[in-house]
Amino acid sequence: MTGYAFRIPTPPRMLSMDEQTALLTVTGERRGAFRDHIILSLALGTGLREHELLALDVGDIADDLGKIRRRVHLKVFKRSAKEPPPQEVLLSETLRTKLSRFLGWKKSHGQDLAPDAPLFISRKRNRLSKRQLRNLFSVWQERAGFEQPYSFHAIRHCACGNLYRKTKDIRIVQRFARHASVLSTMRYSHPDEAALIRAVQDLPC
Repeated sequence: MTGYAFRIPTPPRMLSMDEQTALLTVTGERRGAFRDHIILSLALGTGLREHELLALDVGDIADDLGKIRRRVHLKVFKRSAKEPPPQEVLLSETLRTKLSRFLGWKKSHGQDLAPDAPLFISRKRNRLSKRQLRNLFSVWQERAGFEQPYSFHAIRHCACGNLYRKTKDIRIVQRFARHASVLSTMRYSHPDEAALIRAVQDLPC
């Protein structure tokens, strides 16, 4: 049993629920921040890695009639040593509603809605780059009042951690995270500090 415990990775560093709420609030309220709000919402709601997120085209999330898909089939994703099966992510109704509004926003701003057009573009109308994504995430963390910065990958950890706290089902989280091994997913089963504090309050002593 000790050996098993040592094989479980340590818990990842992730944003608190208050920080996640602050990030979505500040981007949701700021004029001109709608694209960034959608990026962060999509990352939190799907657990997509940054390169997977940036590779999305309009046709990946919407059909020919502009209706938002329930399942997004990924063309770009993290590959294992063996050729993995096709990967997909599920979109919640909240995300589908937001993405539908985003396509309307793109149209009103004269952005290309062709199936092969990038979903997220820069001010120069090129596909958003990793550097630009990391920079905007840094800016919004500062505006949200974060005391210490996080990497963009921390949002993926948040998505997986949130799902585990909601379901307590490690296999569901494994499928959501698209992990080949459940041992990679076990790191999200570690209780956070807040959960530990709540749990010890009722201990007999």
